[in-house]
Amino acid sequence: MPAPGTTGYAFNRTRQVYLATKLSVARTHWSRLLGLMGENRESFGPGHGLWIVPSRGVHTFAMRFPIDVVYLDEGKTVLHLEKNLSPWRVAPVRMRATSVLELPGNTLNSTGTLLGDEIEIVEGQTREDHPA
Repeated sequence: MPAPGTTGYAFNRTRQVYLATKLSVARTHWSRLLGLMGENRESFGPGHGLWIVPSRGVHTFAMRFPIDVVYLDEGKTVLHLEKNLSPWRVAPVRMRATSVLELPGNTLNSTGTLLGDEIEIVEGQTREDHPA
């Protein structure tokens, strides 16, 4: 899993569905820059996620698989979505975004996540600690 550090979960309150139950957090310059570079699909499978704080956009340089990207504002409302962003791409910058959530490809389709959805991100707890 990328970026050692805080773990937690991401829950879409609007759809009542988990986006990530094994969420890592990238807050340092180095962990934000590295992101998921060098990871493989098996180590970043369903249920995994990386929350990059702060961030207004991402790249997929040196990545080996597509990811879904959720841009969040300060209140963790979805501002922009990038579905199945291919490796070696630069995603758009969104100036109103304060953080970005990276998820395995097809997570957004399988959860029905849309613009305007409210996302709950909790650090230091697992999904089992949080009743859905």
